[in-house]
Amino acid sequence: MADVLPLVEARLRSALGTPDARAAVTFLGTDRIEVLRFQEPTGPVVRYATLGMSAQPMADPTAVLADPVRGPRAELVLSVRAGLAAIDKVLRPLAVLAASPQVEGVVVAPGASLDVGGPLWPDAPFTSVLVAEPGGLVEDLELDPPLDAVRFLPLLPMTPNEAAWKRVHGAAALQERWLARGTDLRDPLRKSVPLD
Repeated sequence: MADVLPLVEARLRSALGTPDARAAVTFLGTDRIEVLRFQEPTGPVVRYATLGMSAQPMADPTAVLADPVRGPRAELVLSVRAGLAAIDKVLRPLAVLAASPQVEGVVVAPGASLDVGGPLWPDAPFTSVLVAEPGGLVEDLELDPPLDAVRFLPLLPMTPNEAAWKRVHGAAALQERWLARGTDLRDPLRKSVPLD
């Protein structure tokens, strides 16, 4: 099903413009994952989108056999304000997250936490991300049946304290806390939202 990826890239280009950089990472035993970088022409926001995660459907880790055709498909999108940190170093961590369905057999879905085991970029206060609901920035890409649509899942960086609080209280509660405090989730240097 490699023909899915040109359609995915076309959808990303129609929503985000022409990528100004791309990097490819291949992990042992997995398909190649690319990360495309899109600079907003009129603003300071840089968007990073994975390309390759949706080549195969994500399989339920409890299933005896993975269905090679049916199952959820997704790519990841991260938006960060440029010029404040070495955010381009996020390419490899993003590729690691995009490879996790193949490597770890996980299904990445809204509300999930994904941990990279270290800072998202040098000196970043974030070591994990919250997977948000799709459909805002890049619309789902419908594929011919029986293939599931490709969903473009936004990633919201979390500090370790926020990730721990989210485990107890849930994704919706953390997002409400961010909203109530007017948190700029694109700020690469932001502090943890007050959690008391």
